[in-house]
Amino acid sequence: MRVLVLGGTGEARALASALVADGVEVVSSLAGRVREPQLPEGPVRMGGFGGAAGLAAFLRSEGVTALVDATHPFAAAITANAAVAARRAGVPRLVLRRPGWPADPSWHRVGDLTAAAEVVRGWGGEVVFLTTGRGYLSAFTGDARHRFLVRAVDPPDGPVPPRVTVLLDRGPYTLDGERALLRDHGVGLLVTRDSGGEMTAAKLRAARELAVAVVMVARPPLPEGGTVVATVDQAVAWIAALTGSA
Repeated sequence: MRVLVLGGTGEARALASALVADGVEVVSSLAGRVREPQLPEGPVRMGGFGGAAGLAAFLRSEGVTALVDATHPFAAAITANAAVAARRAGVPRLVLRRPGWPADPSWHRVGDLTAAAEVVRGWGGEVVFLTTGRGYLSAFTGDARHRFLVRAVDPPDGPVPPRVTVLLDRGPYTLDGERALLRDHGVGLLVTRDSGGEMTAAKLRAARELAVAVVMVARPPLPEGGTVVATVDQAVAWIAALTGSA
């Protein structure tokens, strides 16, 4: 049994630790987009594969017997490539996705960042807090009326809005800290993606307390096929079932 975990998330690191502890041969793959990533236990491969064809070739050449996609819920490209590669290589594929945040009726839910930017342009306030990821700011670059606060692990690597303040920070974040941040910067609107999980959920609680409006970007749909689970324990059980040790 040799498992390839497409990772970068807390769930991916927890899964790698559990598999190492169970004596399962596991290799974690990180895209390498963060300068100083938090590394999982066991062997780690950095960088891309060269699309679905490259990933399928890797699965075959490395004798991978199970593929776990534990990437970020918005990593749509690698998730699509993983689905195609697993099918071509004849390798079982599991998607490990933490649930999205419980919906709040006050949120303005949109389908993508372009729609989010349209909502922001029509908003009458001044300061917008963007927690959409450093590589996803181009939709807001034409907005010179609002002042943007952007938080990311590394500096943005593409176009940014004309009036922007960048905060370099890494979660988890506390409710007290998020409450203070929103107040100190005079934030009136939060734009975020439905990533789910507790590591960054405090901003939503703080926004609700302080009556900060929220624009929530929905997750992209998953490709057809494969098995989808929500927890690391379920992923471990799926792998154990493949080996007959469940």
